[in-house]
Amino acid sequence: MAHLNPFEFARSIQDHCDRSDLVVSYDTRILDNMIVKIRVALSFGAFIDVFYNADSGKYSYALIEKGIRVFGADNAFIGWHIHPFDGPDQHKPTSEISFSEFLHLVEKQFTDK
Repeated sequence: MAHLNPFEFARSIQDHCDRSDLVVSYDTRILDNMIVKIRVALSFGAFIDVFYNADSGKYSYALIEKGIRVFGADNAFIGWHIHPFDGPDQHKPTSEISFSEFLHLVEKQFTDK
């Protein structure tokens, strides 16, 4: 993933959200022109919290349902890893994950049921 400035990153997330039938709305906050926080509300009542720090290059995506992370992906501390649906407290190494890929995995999980 290219190292984007916070505004480019936020626009990219918003573009993906605008194309997803699962997304109801999103709230974007850019702090100190370096940190992006976006809450993406989903049609089934859960939300995705997105975090990006342009200075450190750290990304995180967390699917929250009933106040609990049920799926996630980030590159904090140990490099890229996922917190899988079947064990969200686990850290499974993976290659870099874009928001588009993360959203696709969420869509697949909740539309295949």
